[in-house]
Amino acid sequence: MLTKRIIACLDVDAGRVVKGTQFLDLRDAGDPAELAAAYSAAGADEIVLLDITATHQKRATLLEIVRRTAKELFIPFTVGGGVRTLHDAAAIFDAGADKISINSAAIADASLITCIAQRFGSQAVIVAIDAKRNGAKFEAWTSGGRKLSGKDAVEWAKEAENRGAGEILLTSMDRDGTGDGFDCELTRIISEAVRIPVIASGGAGGAEHFVHVFREGAADAALAASIFHFGLTSLSELKGRLFAAGIPVRFPC
Repeated sequence: MLTKRIIACLDVDAGRVVKGTQFLDLRDAGDPAELAAAYSAAGADEIVLLDITATHQKRATLLEIVRRTAKELFIPFTVGGGVRTLHDAAAIFDAGADKISINSAAIADASLITCIAQRFGSQAVIVAIDAKRNGAKFEAWTSGGRKLSGKDAVEWAKEAENRGAGEILLTSMDRDGTGDGFDCELTRIISEAVRIPVIASGGAGGAEHFVHVFREGAADAALAASIFHFGLTSLSELKGRLFAAGIPVRFPC
C-alpha cells in the first residue's frame, strides 16, 4: 500500500510566510527558508511554496526566495504563483524546484499544462484548483481566490489530467484556514474523477482531519499550513496519530 504524504505549505507574501482564513486576513508566520528546513527535519514528505500575490500583482515568482529555500531541502519541493509561461516554469526549476504548481495561467490557456509536461515531465506539473461550493456544484476560482473562472472544478480536474498534469492540488476555499477539517466530499469527488494523485488542502485543524480526508476523501496526500506554523500539532505527532489509525505514512530515518 502506498504511503500517504503530509505536505507543509508556505504561503509567501512579500518574502514572508503568511496565513489567513478563506484567503483573507493574512498574518505573519516566519521566514520561508527557515520554516522549510524545520518542517523537512521534522518529517514533512514535501514542501509547497506558493507566492500567493504574484498572479494578482501580475509579476514573476520571487526566484531568490525559491533558491534560498531549495538550498535547505532534500525532499520534493513545489513552487507555485506567477507561473504564466514555459520560460517562467524553467526559471523556477533552475532555481531548485522539483515541481511547479499552476492555476490561473492553466485556466487561461490549458495548453500550458501540456507544454510544461512535455518539457519537464508530467510528474513535475501540479495543477492547483481553488474550489468553492455553489449549491450542489463546485466552481474553480483564480487569482488567489479573487476571480470566478466559469469552470466546474470536477470537469476542470479531468481536463487538467488529460492535458498532462501529474497531480491535482485541491484547495477548498470554504474551509481554508478555518480549522474545521478538509472538505472530504469535494476531495472524494475529485479523487474519483481522475487517475492522478489528489492533494487535499484547506481546513486542517487537527490529526483527526487528516484521518478523515485519507479515509473518507480518498486523498493521496494532505497539505496544511496553520496547524504547523502556529504549533497546533507537530509533524511527528500527526504521523504517529495516522499510523495508529492504520494510515500508512513515512517516518523520517
